[in-house]
Amino acid sequence: MSMFSVLGISSSAMNAQMVRMNASASNLANSSVVATTEAMAYKARKPIFQTVYEQANNADIYRAGVSVSGMLQSKKTNLKQFDESNPLADKDGFVYQSNVNSVEEMIEMTAASRAYQTNVEIIKTSKKLILGTLRLGQ
Repeated sequence: MSMFSVLGISSSAMNAQMVRMNASASNLANSSVVATTEAMAYKARKPIFQTVYEQANNADIYRAGVSVSGMLQSKKTNLKQFDESNPLADKDGFVYQSNVNSVEEMIEMTAASRAYQTNVEIIKTSKKLILGTLRLGQ
């Protein structure tokens, strides 16, 4: 694995963390949405990360990193709330809230932001090391 592979790995991790932050932002944006049925109510989504490590073209070159293989929908139950004045209320006067926990989503967003920043620092350090190596040849 070459020194430049670090840049590819970190950039793929940054992309994965951006997807994670976007999912949390979407969940937070839908945290107060209500629906007529539990099936229609918003369910929180989380990205599924997958390790990438594969050999390219039968050579000694490997591609490594992180990919987002899909989105997982939360299986938590949606809260049922009595609100007969709501136009979305069912025949019994109930609406279903989203199953998003705002505190969990803020923690998730903070963790994703820190992981993203860590990968930025990895790229900066790698760049310094590569430039230092190139200066050795002068």
